[in-house]
Amino acid sequence: MARCSGRQPVVVVAAVLVVAVLGTQLVPALAYNGGDLDETVEHIKIGGLFDGDTDDAELAFQYAVEAVNNEKLSYSNYQLEAQAVKVKYGDQFDVSKKLCRLLKTGVAGIFGPSSPKSALHVQSVCDEKEMPHIETRWDAYTKLPTLNLHPHPHIMGRVLLDLVVAFEWKDFTILYESGPWLPSISDLLKMYDPKGYTVTVRQLDLKLNGNYRAVLRRVKLTDDKRIILAASIDSMPEILKQAQQVGLLTDHHQIIVTTLDLHTIDLEPYQYSGTNITGIRLIDPEEDKIKQVTEFLNASQISKTLELTEGLNPAKMRVETALMYDAVLLFAEALKHLIGSDPMHLLQPIPLKCDDVTTWKNGYSIINYMKSSTIHGLTRNIKFDHQGHRSDFLLDIIELGPAGLEKVGIWNSTEGLNFTRKKEQTALAFDDGTLQNRTFIVLTAISPPYGMLKDSPVKLTGNDRFEGFGIDLIHELSLMLGFNYTFILQEDGVYGSLNSKTKKWNGMVNELLEWRADLAITDLTITSDRESAVDFTMPFMNLGISILYRKPTKQPPSLFSFMSPFSKQVWLYLGGAYMMVSMSFFILGRISPKEWDNPYPCIEEPEELENQFSFSNSMWFTIGALLQQGSEIAPKAPATRAVASIWWFFTLIMVSSYTANLAAFLTVEQVSSPINNAEELAAAGGAVKYGAKRDGSTISFFKDAQYGTYAKMYQYMMANQDLLTASNPEGLQRVKTENYAFLMESTSIEYIIERECDVTQIGGLLDDKGYGIAMRKNSPYRSALSEAVLRLQEQGVLTSLKRKWWKEKRGGGACSNTMEEGGALALELANVGGVFVLLIVGCVAALFVSFCEMLCDVHSRSRDLKVPFREELMAELRFVAKCHGNTKPVRHRKSSSGSHNSLESGALDSEEAGDRSEGGASSSKQDLRSGATGGGSPPNSTEPSAAAAAAADGAGRRNRAANGKLNGGAATQRKVTLDD
Repeated sequence: MARCSGRQPVVVVAAVLVVAVLGTQLVPALAYNGGDLDETVEHIKIGGLFDGDTDDAELAFQYAVEAVNNEKLSYSNYQLEAQAVKVKYGDQFDVSKKLCRLLKTGVAGIFGPSSPKSALHVQSVCDEKEMPHIETRWDAYTKLPTLNLHPHPHIMGRVLLDLVVAFEWKDFTILYESGPWLPSISDLLKMYDPKGYTVTVRQLDLKLNGNYRAVLRRVKLTDDKRIILAASIDSMPEILKQAQQVGLLTDHHQIIVTTLDLHTIDLEPYQYSGTNITGIRLIDPEEDKIKQVTEFLNASQISKTLELTEGLNPAKMRVETALMYDAVLLFAEALKHLIGSDPMHLLQPIPLKCDDVTTWKNGYSIINYMKSSTIHGLTRNIKFDHQGHRSDFLLDIIELGPAGLEKVGIWNSTEGLNFTRKKEQTALAFDDGTLQNRTFIVLTAISPPYGMLKDSPVKLTGNDRFEGFGIDLIHELSLMLGFNYTFILQEDGVYGSLNSKTKKWNGMVNELLEWRADLAITDLTITSDRESAVDFTMPFMNLGISILYRKPTKQPPSLFSFMSPFSKQVWLYLGGAYMMVSMSFFILGRISPKEWDNPYPCIEEPEELENQFSFSNSMWFTIGALLQQGSEIAPKAPATRAVASIWWFFTLIMVSSYTANLAAFLTVEQVSSPINNAEELAAAGGAVKYGAKRDGSTISFFKDAQYGTYAKMYQYMMANQDLLTASNPEGLQRVKTENYAFLMESTSIEYIIERECDVTQIGGLLDDKGYGIAMRKNSPYRSALSEAVLRLQEQGVLTSLKRKWWKEKRGGGACSNTMEEGGALALELANVGGVFVLLIVGCVAALFVSFCEMLCDVHSRSRDLKVPFREELMAELRFVAKCHGNTKPVRHRKSSSGSHNSLESGALDSEEAGDRSEGGASSSKQDLRSGATGGGSPPNSTEPSAAAAAAADGAGRRNRAANGKLNGGAATQRKVTLDD
C-alpha cells in the first residue's frame, strides 16, 4: 500500500464517508485520575489506538497518564485523560471509524496503532488535522509530523554492521522475515565483496504457514555458521525451535538477533546448546529508572483494580510497551513547556471532524516541543534529531549463556560499539564447561577400527551409519556427561597437518578451526604441532610407531637338524672329551696292575700278561658309554672305574640335554626375515622399500627426529615420494603385494595382524605417543571430557572396547585361532632325513671297511698259499654270495705248479680246525692217515708219520687252550696244510 502524506482530499472524503456510516457514539474509556473528575482542573484528552494481542501497551499508556498527573503536571491546572480504544489489527476501516470518534472528543494527541497498514492511515488523517501522532513501532518510513520513539531501522543497521566487524565475520547469512526488515540490513548488503565479504540473503517466510525448516535446512547445507536473524519477536520462538530441530543451534554456530525484544521470550531450551546467540536490548532491567517505575506501578491506583501483568515486568517488558510509557512522558514534557510559554486558553483542544478541513493549531507546536525535548524514560535517554529520528540512545549487547542473557557490551549512536569485556572472556563466560544437553558435531574418518561404515542391507542415515571404537567411545562419554552428538565424515580422510608455506591447516584440524565441527575422533595422534592449534583430551590409547611387514618365510629343515641341539663348539668339545677319556682309559689301563690279567688261567705261572684296555678297546668302551649301549669290557682298577663313573655321569647329562632339545629343533620351523628392526631397514639401502602415510603424524615424527637412523629414513622417504601412501589400507596392500615395509602406529598394526595372517609387526616401538579427542583451542569442556576418559579407563571400559573391536568384531581373532590350533605336528622326512643319511653313510663305511679286510685277508692267503689272488678272491666272493649257512669250510689248495698237495675236508670239527703248531707242523691227522693208506707211500714211513701226528696233537691242544682263553674262548677254523 502506498503511503499517504500531506493534505489529500481523498482522505477527507474517506473520513466523511466513515462519519456518515457510523450510527453509534464512541464511548470514551474511563480516565484513571484517582476518582471523579475535578471540574476546576483542565483535562487534556489523549487517545490511544491499540491493536496488539495483549493489553500491555494499553496498560502502560494508562499507567503513564497516572504517573504524569502525579509528577509532571501535578503543579499545573492541567491533567491528562487517557482515551484507550481497541481496534482490529490491520483493519483500516475499523481504525478509521474509531479514529474519527476520538477526534470528535477533542483529543490532544494520538498514540498508535502498531499495524503498519493501519498506522499509515492514521498518519494521513493526523497530518491532515495537524494532530500530534506518536508511534512506537518498527518503521523505516516515518516522517514528520509523526514522531516515532522506536530507533530508526537504518540506525539499527549501523549496530549490526559494528557487530559483524567486531566479530570479524568474513562470510555470513542473513535470514529476514519480510520486506520491512530489509532497511535494517541494507548496510550489511553493501559489505558484499567477491574478494572479501560473502553475504548470503534468504527470506524465511515463503508462504509455508510458519514452516521455516526448508529454508533453515538449506542454510545448514551451506555450512555457513554465522547467521543474522531479522524477524519479529512473535515469530522468533518458532524460528529458534525449528533451527534447533534442523541442527543450526550447535556449539559452532553464531547468531545475531536483530529484534529488541529477545529478552522477552523463553530461551531456556537454548541456554545449553552452546550456540552463541547475540541480541540487542533497548531496556536495561537493572537501571534505577526501571526500578522506580516498577515501584510506582505496584503502588498505583490502577494496580488496585487491575492485575499487574508479566508484560509490565521490567525483565519481560517489550520495547513497544516501554516506548508507549515513554511516549506519554514525552508528550507531557512537551505540554509542560508549552504551558509555560503560551496562555492557558490556547491549549484547549477542539473537537475535530474527519469530513471537514478544520485543524488544531497547537498540534504542530506540541510535535516541535516533543522533538526538541529530552527526557529519561524506561528506554533511557530519549532525544531526536532534526529529522525526527531518535538519537543519542543506548543499546545493550547481550549474549545467551548457561546462566541466561548477560550484558557483554553497549552501543550508542555517537561512540559506537564498546564491549565491557574481552571476546575471550565472553566465550569463557558463555561456556562454563557443562556438557549437559549440548549437541556436538563430531568429526570422524573411515579408519578401522576407530570409525567404519556399518554393513547393512538397508540404507542408514545419521549416526546409525557409523560404528567402531571411536563411535562407541563418544557414546560412552555422552552417557556419562549427558550431551548429544551428531557424527559427520571427513571425506578426504586427512587428519591435519600444517602447510609450512601458507601456515594453514588441512584436514580435521582445519574443520575444527573453521567451526564446522566441535570434536574430532579417530586414530588422531597428539603432536606438538597439532597441540598448538587445537586442544586434546588426555590420551584414550597409548601407542608408538612400528613396522608392518610380511611374515618371515619358513626355512626348510636342515638335513642335519638332529645336530642343532648342540652348537658346533659343543660338538667339538664333546669329540675332544671322547678322545681324552679314551686316552685316559688306555694310559690308566697300562699303569694300573689290576688291569693286567693271566691269559691262561690253567697255567699258574704264565710267561705273559695281557691288558684288555688296548687303544681300540678303550675307544669302544668310551663310545658305548656315550651312546648308552655299554660293552663287554669292565674296568677292574680303582682308577679306571673312577674315570668310567665320571664319564657315565657326563654322558647322562649330555644325552639328557640333547634329548630335551632335540624335539624342539625337529618340530619348530625356523623363519627368516630380511629385516628385524628399524636399523636394519635403514641399512638395507633400499633392498626393502618402506614408507608411511602422507601428511600423517608418523611422517612428522621422522621429519623432526634427531636420531641419525630416523633422519636417514626420512631423507629416503622424501627422495621416494611414491612410497608414501594416502591411507593405511593402501600401505597394507603394498606390504602384501610388494617387498615393502609400512611405518604406522602399533595399535593399527595390532588390528591388522588379527585379520591379515600374512603380515606381522617387525621390531619394537620407535616412539611413545597417544590418541586423543581433538577440539578447538581453549575449549571449556576439555577438562570434563578428559576426566570422563580417565574414568572410563579406570573402569576398564576402554580395555573392553579394544578387545571388542580388535579381537571380536569384523573378523578379529582369525589369525590368533590359526596359531592356537592344538595337536603336535607329525615329523616329515625333511626333519629326520639327516639321521637316515648318517645311517646310510655308517653302513656304507662299515661295508667298505669289511671289504677292505676281506681283500687284505685274501691277499695274505694267496701269498702264503701261493695261489693266484684273483682265483682266491673269486672263490671268497662265491662263498659270500651264497647268503646262507653260518659255517665256513677251510680250503687247502695246491698251487698251479704242483709243489703242494691239498685236500678238502667236508666238515672238520673245531678241534681239528685249530691244530696248527708254531713250530712248523703243517699236516693233520687226516693227512697222515691218507698217506699211510695211500698206495704211493712206502711202508717204512708209518712210524715217522705217527710221531709227527702225536707231535701235531700236542701242538693242537696247546693252541686250542690258548685260543679258548683269548677273547672269551672263541675258536677259529683255519686251513691246515702240510708239506710232503
